[in-house]
Amino acid sequence: MNNSRLFLYAALAFIGLLLWEQWQADYGPKPVQPPVEQQQSTSQNNPAKTTAGQAQTSGTDLPEISAQPNPATPADEQTAEGKIITVITDEIEAKIDTLGGVIKSVKLKKFPVDLEHPDVYLELIHNEPNSVYLVQSGLRSSASPAPTHYSLYQTSQDVYQMEAGVDTLKVPFVWQQDGIQVIKTYEFTRGDYLLKMHQQVVNNSASDWVGSQYRQLQRSRPLETSKLLYTYTGAVVYNDEIKYEKVSFDDMEEQSFKLESTGGWIAMLQHYFLSAWIAKPDEKNLMYSIANTQRFPKTYTIGMRSDSITVAPGAQGTFDSELFVGPKIVERLEEISPGLELTVDYGVLTFISKPLYWILDFFYNLTGNWGVAIILLTLLVKAVFYKLSEKSYVSMARMRKVGPRLKTLKERYGDDRAAMNKAMMDLYKTEKINPLGGCLPMLVQMPVFIGLYWALLETVSLRQAPFILWIQDLSVPDPYFILPILMGISMIITQKLQPTPMADPIQAKMMMALPVVFSVFFAFFPSGLVLYWVTNNVLTIAQQWVITKRIDAGEDK
Repeated sequence: MNNSRLFLYAALAFIGLLLWEQWQADYGPKPVQPPVEQQQSTSQNNPAKTTAGQAQTSGTDLPEISAQPNPATPADEQTAEGKIITVITDEIEAKIDTLGGVIKSVKLKKFPVDLEHPDVYLELIHNEPNSVYLVQSGLRSSASPAPTHYSLYQTSQDVYQMEAGVDTLKVPFVWQQDGIQVIKTYEFTRGDYLLKMHQQVVNNSASDWVGSQYRQLQRSRPLETSKLLYTYTGAVVYNDEIKYEKVSFDDMEEQSFKLESTGGWIAMLQHYFLSAWIAKPDEKNLMYSIANTQRFPKTYTIGMRSDSITVAPGAQGTFDSELFVGPKIVERLEEISPGLELTVDYGVLTFISKPLYWILDFFYNLTGNWGVAIILLTLLVKAVFYKLSEKSYVSMARMRKVGPRLKTLKERYGDDRAAMNKAMMDLYKTEKINPLGGCLPMLVQMPVFIGLYWALLETVSLRQAPFILWIQDLSVPDPYFILPILMGISMIITQKLQPTPMADPIQAKMMMALPVVFSVFFAFFPSGLVLYWVTNNVLTIAQQWVITKRIDAGEDK
């Protein structure tokens, strides 16, 4: 197989793969915004509207009660209004509504929106007119009073702040009705994005309280998606049996998800960040999804509801859960719960991408610079495949050397393809050329290169990480397009060292255009990924140039 043609096919296949992965995000179902007049009318006439942008009817996003229909929502929940409680720790700023104890905002203090505004923090959990992302929880009971995320709680403070020298901060919300008191407590820990939630039921009534807890994550579709770099945004569920399963927004619209589970977790993912409810290892839950497509914006909920417990009169019962809201840092996710590190989604090449990430992290700890770590990792990968690459480049160099003789054979035999092929095979045998020698090594290395691509794309530490001079954020495109231009130049040099295609003007023109196409294409890629490709191309040029010179000089192994 002609090596130039293989290179062309591989390049086009790589571009096609990226574009195909983005296809569904670009052309799948989109939330349709109703006219402004309709939104305003809904806002004025719907007393169940909790905040701007989230028109909803109480109960439409509540989980079912085991084997029984949902009870009517208490009348006071239809018109209740809460207030916003502010929670400040060393890692986050959170806003929690006393209506339901719903977490409506979480800002990550170590992750600015951009480098130009270091004091404007990324708001992962949010509640805006056209985009919502909420953390909800509550209790369900068929016969006993139980607060849902529409019930009004009370708090003793409007602001809770973690003081210096204190490692935990507890934020309690209290609800009571008919002798039943529920204390929902969020417990924040210094230096961590993992918090604990306790829902304590105090039964001061004359009869048993029987009920279960539920926890859910609710969000709308993202307003913007990358046109070139697709990363999954949506729900994921995990337990020991099914392992890791995605539940996309489209899946939720088509059919509700239901799964009986022991332990495990549910999560909402987006690029670099996630939120996840984590069950106790022995806790039995019903994992479920709810799609609310009749509101604006459309919302999609992933949740889990526990089995019921019984709390006798005069006794207490407690439901415990953990909630993670923060960045996808592999090492921390591995500590929290089995499988949670899979939310760093490397796809089918996880077995390749994950070790590459470990090596990348090692080089970063060694150098303190993610750009230098990328260069060292690329150099290491190139060294590992040196001998395999050498066979490919030797084959290409020999093919290049006999190029004029192949052209003479084509002129001699014209359209007699059988004679031409026989003469070519005789020439290959005489010159000790394996026609496939340049193809197979490249094909073997391709999964590694793609795995490295995903390792770089999914590494949150590259977000706003500086390299040198003009590159101050490896997760965004090169502002001056220097790296994409260097990559285009390196591709041109690489082509010059490869065998020239014989009498194939269309292929030749495509090969000439490829560096320009790739330079434009990679101008929109994160600079960390382009740095990897430039480094790889430079190393390829160096190795291929040395081998070509050796073959041209008549040196032969």
